[in-house]
Amino acid sequence: MRAILSFLTEVRNWPRNVRLFFWANLLYQIGNGMFSVLYNLYIQGLGYPDAMNGHIISIQSLATAILFIPVGLLGDRFSRKKLLALGALFSGIFFVGRSFAMQNDTLLLLAVCSGIFAAIFQVMAIPFLAENVSRSQRLRMFSFYSSLVLAAQVIGNTGGGVLADALHASGFSYVTSLQFVLVVGSVATLLAFIPMIFVMEKPVPPESAKASAADSAAIPAIATNTAANNKASSDMKFISRFMLAQLLTGLGSGLVVPYLNLYFTNRFDVSLTSMSILISLGQLMTIVSMLLGPALAARIGTVRAVVAFQMLSLPFLLLTGFTNVLLVASISFLFRQALMNAANPLQSSIMVDRVSDKRRSIANSLMQTVFMLGWATMGPVQSYLVTGYGTYWGYAITFSITGVLYIASSLLYYFMFRQPPAHETVGHSK
Repeated sequence: MRAILSFLTEVRNWPRNVRLFFWANLLYQIGNGMFSVLYNLYIQGLGYPDAMNGHIISIQSLATAILFIPVGLLGDRFSRKKLLALGALFSGIFFVGRSFAMQNDTLLLLAVCSGIFAAIFQVMAIPFLAENVSRSQRLRMFSFYSSLVLAAQVIGNTGGGVLADALHASGFSYVTSLQFVLVVGSVATLLAFIPMIFVMEKPVPPESAKASAADSAAIPAIATNTAANNKASSDMKFISRFMLAQLLTGLGSGLVVPYLNLYFTNRFDVSLTSMSILISLGQLMTIVSMLLGPALAARIGTVRAVVAFQMLSLPFLLLTGFTNVLLVASISFLFRQALMNAANPLQSSIMVDRVSDKRRSIANSLMQTVFMLGWATMGPVQSYLVTGYGTYWGYAITFSITGVLYIASSLLYYFMFRQPPAHETVGHSK
């Protein structure tokens, strides 16, 4: 009880912009949680083969990946608040359209449209938080943010599955039940627009102040330019290395994560309620591990903590892929989910601390781009393997390939980032 009261007191002391953003993100992620856990089941319910889900996920992921870099550039130059508000508004609108679409071309077109606006929240969230809290608060705030994302998705996943089953049991058709819940999720996503419009923009320095700053900087211009060029070179070197590790993780994730609900329903024939509760439990365990992440990072270092979480998840990943026992699959899935995703806020902290403020949005967009390219690339591969080898060996092969890619990513990450750069503490103050 004391811990809860302490947390609520801490929340009340957060900057107003951060509290409004967290409310917006809560609504946005609840809607996304409902949509993500049921939409590919909706496509399956319409009578489309599994390959159609692969096509939709791939084209949506590709659209999101293509927009990451333009969104990152816009975020570094214009209002992140306005971009986040537009992202919530149009994501909700296109989700409504997808809830009723049934024709092949319409399904693919709306997947592209929602993928475009999904890029905004994925790219802007971390830079927005970084500019609204002090550097000493970032790791803790990123952990809270990642935990909130998962908690909201738990609500969406569980509520969506239970509501769909309840509607179906009360006499609605399977597809109509799914459509109703998808609309509820769409409206929740749309409502995230409201808190964002109340976020206050940071004041822009007057032109006179800019001119004064420019005059004072004119004397040591050569030294300043040299330092800036060195910092830019250092930033790009770090970003390119981080992108390589993220690409491998994205390729592995794209083979497994978007299809976990199909894995449980196809291999074990579980109900929508059971499947959604299980996925939600995975999210809850991840929340706990994310909140413990900063403590582990303080003991062994942030980079080592990232690698430790990822490597510990691998035995559970393989066990999930090869077992035919639902209880074993469920427990191993829960531990894999918690351990692998616990590293996310730690990675965000590493990226923000090692990249200068004016390149954070583009850095985050590049990371998201290569990760999403993995999802876009692996959709048809996953569909081919499961269709060709069946629901046992198809999933066993995809989980095994994912394990190999995760090992390669973790090893690269460790050897590239185990030594902190000498300039790490320079140039990042707010």
